[in-house]
Amino acid sequence: MQFGINTWVWGSSLTVDKLERLTDKTVEMGYDVIEIPLEDHDDLDYDRAAEVVRSAGLDVTTAAVMAPERDLVHPEADKRETGEQYLRDAIDATATLGGGTLVGPIYSSTGRLWQMDAEERDTTERELAETLRSLSEYAETRDVTLCVEPLNRFETSLINTTEQGIHLVDSVDHPSCQLLLDTFHMNIEDKDVPAAIRSADRRMGHVHACANDRGTPGTGHIRWSEIGRALDDVNFDGAVVVESFTPDVESIAKAASVWRPLAPDQDELARDGLAHLRDTLG
Repeated sequence: MQFGINTWVWGSSLTVDKLERLTDKTVEMGYDVIEIPLEDHDDLDYDRAAEVVRSAGLDVTTAAVMAPERDLVHPEADKRETGEQYLRDAIDATATLGGGTLVGPIYSSTGRLWQMDAEERDTTERELAETLRSLSEYAETRDVTLCVEPLNRFETSLINTTEQGIHLVDSVDHPSCQLLLDTFHMNIEDKDVPAAIRSADRRMGHVHACANDRGTPGTGHIRWSEIGRALDDVNFDGAVVVESFTPDVESIAKAASVWRPLAPDQDELARDGLAHLRDTLG
């Protein structure tokens, strides 16, 4: 098991100069992995960024950013096409950066909510599985694994629970499509988080870790020791990545509903979170 941190902990958007500073900080704190959000593909020179990450001795994962125009299940065809092309480009970017894992809610734009009856949901999920299978086939050619993230009910209507995520991944039925489980979303949607992890089993490719308020792991009521035992039970050997946010960046604050500081200091969040995760999971 590796431990990583998403650069959103410190802000957005990311440039090569910012990445150099953050990789130094990430190494100094003792992390193994840095996770890079792929907000806009023009923001970051991926070749130069790859060299920065390599020089720091870090592994890298990437996070898809499903903006309003990127949506694999939107009723408007142009948004579906934009979403699929964005993800193909994100797969390429991940490979260029030297990573093998692209994670996130890679099905719908974050925050889009809509009502579905049972028939509409079945149709939507079936069509989504076909699209994700095609993307997974492409990802396999780039040695990249897609990890689909269930989000809570306030951020999407489609995939909320671990059970729904399992059903989707099983429907895709491709080794390059796995699950990302996030402790924040699980705390809202899964009745028993350790049991949900055990049910995901071999499908788990990635974990996002934060407290129940999206703050420092270990400061809330999430049962980390029980999560650690569940991860051991499924022989999880992927990355556990601290994902938290700052209200200082308006776009992030709105997307994640972060309206106040979640820690006295973002560096403190990163250090204390890693110490807690290594103590309880590692």
